[in-house]
Amino acid sequence: MRKRIAVFSAGLVFSRPLRRVIRAAGYSISTGWFGLRGRDIGVWGRIAMSHRVLARWPLSRIVTFEDAFLRSVLPGLSSPPVGLNIDDIGVHFEGRSPSRLEGILQTADFDAGMLARAARGRAFLRHYGLSKYNAVVRGAGPEAGYVLVVDQVVGDASIAGGQANARSFAQMLSTARAENPEERIIIRTHPAVQNGDKRGHYSADDEDENTVLSSTPMNPWDLLEGATRVYCVSSQMGFEAILAGHRPEVFGVPFYAGWGLSEDRKAVPRRTRKLTVDELFAGAMLVYPFWYDHARRRACEFEEAAQQLLVQARYHWDGGRAVYALGMRLWKRWNVARFLRGVVFAKSNAEAVAKAKKTNGQVVVWASAESAELANMCAAADVPLQRMEDGFLRSTGLGAELTPAASLVLDDRGIYYDPRKASQLEHLISQSVHLPNFASNRAAALRAQILAAGVSKYNLTGAATLDFPANRKIILVPGQVEDDASIRLGAGDVSTNLGLLQAARTAHPKAYIVYKPHPDVLAGLRDGSVDKEAALDICDRIVEAADVAKLIEASDEIWTMTSLLGFEALLRGKLVTCLGLPFYAGWGLTQDLGAASVRRDVQVTLDQLVHATLIDYPRYHDPVSSLPCTPELVVDRLAEGQTRKPVRLRMLSKLQGVFAGYASIWR
Repeated sequence: MRKRIAVFSAGLVFSRPLRRVIRAAGYSISTGWFGLRGRDIGVWGRIAMSHRVLARWPLSRIVTFEDAFLRSVLPGLSSPPVGLNIDDIGVHFEGRSPSRLEGILQTADFDAGMLARAARGRAFLRHYGLSKYNAVVRGAGPEAGYVLVVDQVVGDASIAGGQANARSFAQMLSTARAENPEERIIIRTHPAVQNGDKRGHYSADDEDENTVLSSTPMNPWDLLEGATRVYCVSSQMGFEAILAGHRPEVFGVPFYAGWGLSEDRKAVPRRTRKLTVDELFAGAMLVYPFWYDHARRRACEFEEAAQQLLVQARYHWDGGRAVYALGMRLWKRWNVARFLRGVVFAKSNAEAVAKAKKTNGQVVVWASAESAELANMCAAADVPLQRMEDGFLRSTGLGAELTPAASLVLDDRGIYYDPRKASQLEHLISQSVHLPNFASNRAAALRAQILAAGVSKYNLTGAATLDFPANRKIILVPGQVEDDASIRLGAGDVSTNLGLLQAARTAHPKAYIVYKPHPDVLAGLRDGSVDKEAALDICDRIVEAADVAKLIEASDEIWTMTSLLGFEALLRGKLVTCLGLPFYAGWGLTQDLGAASVRRDVQVTLDQLVHATLIDYPRYHDPVSSLPCTPELVVDRLAEGQTRKPVRLRMLSKLQGVFAGYASIWR
């Protein structure tokens, strides 16, 4: 049962996403004075209204709502928070009185599991550069070796709450100069000051030969990692400085001071405990906040909220340039527009490149529709070019049947199915040997989720009984679309389905070979059909309609040219033999009989391959909430059959099937 709470803050009343978070946290919101006696009063921060209401109704209790320390991509109600700090004792930035966060940090017993989560959480935020707001992707910071002085907005509640004022900022800069007389000092202005919305405590008058004001948009982790010392008053960057390994000089009383992790210029006598960095993180990020997943519309743990915020941030980072798209079929465009913010569909290469050059934009082309001259045109105009393709956890249904994709990939180097040149996926796989442990662990968990859910790329079901003989080796040979780009560009000497069957039989004369035709070919939509009699002269059985995941599980080995089914077999621990060079071959995980790639010169683990292929490379969009989302959410949606196919596409797909049937009569 929800707790009834009366609110007087406009944001709590008028923001539907924010109200949704508060309801999920267990509160039922009402407004106004009616029936207030004995009811909790919900306020944002510590507004004057709360004290007047409490004076009138002393039996009421104030519950403070504040943004969590990991909030959103952008500030403001248009970008709702993924977490709230809900405090019925005080407010975390008020150093003069206790808060629920202070009580947690002072008394909580953090067990080994909680501390391990904290270590992974810290590593996740640092690796991806996530902070309270996340408008700027990680990149190059200033040349390392400077003292960082962190400014804040004049009048920010955490300044007075932290027992500080304008004099504290003057003292901080003076102390930083005195303690570092020969060092370069960077004063970091607050993002709200950079946007011209607010005023900071420092200006150009505070610059000298060693001191500069920095307002360039920059990821805070890049700033912190290049600093030798950090000076702050009550900014959250002081907390992040601790997470980054600093011992900041603190001139106020923020929530992270007084625990033995900072050099405190003001005493905090109530805080008597000495904490480790992981204990501070556990209290402030794992225990104190209420986390919410806007895509699933439910409460969640920190890890889910952080992963969901990351995909929202990546969506924002990807949209930094205007996008002009080429080669997108009409039926795909509404779905592509969900992945590419503000996309304009151009009619020709020349139009796309010209408009991109004029607007400092980029060109995105459907990879199979890229013309030979487009890359040269973009290079000559200094316009970025990206190729787009379906992701590997795609849909419940075929693309050839006009089923929209829940995942797409963008590649600014090449495209994953063309091994003749490097692709972004190939780069990510080669770099995956350097992945932190938390990333490999996430990939392992995602792989386990996929196996448990029985999810594949298209998630087609079938009624075939897989009663294969128990005393013979079962080899699965997946058919492919023979004019598909992955065959044309990466198949090698064997480039037909019949040739693949013959190669498998030659290598395994006594095996029980199962041939699975490609569903697009079976539907009459693509080339690659094999005469059944000819196929059965080589293989033992043809399975047309079967659940791919179950078919792989029932097999001992998979022989393929370049099929994605080989990757799905690797996920399930099967031996995979490749006659071509698909993206997953050449890394030490497959038996490779085709040409090798000199670029693929490292061996990776299966989980490293999974992280690059299913987490880092694609972009996902939730078909239910229409929000950018994680691969974990898409796996759940696919397992539940929750993929969106508009009525107009369902009708068009049926018409396409009818025409394909008529065409087959006249062949």
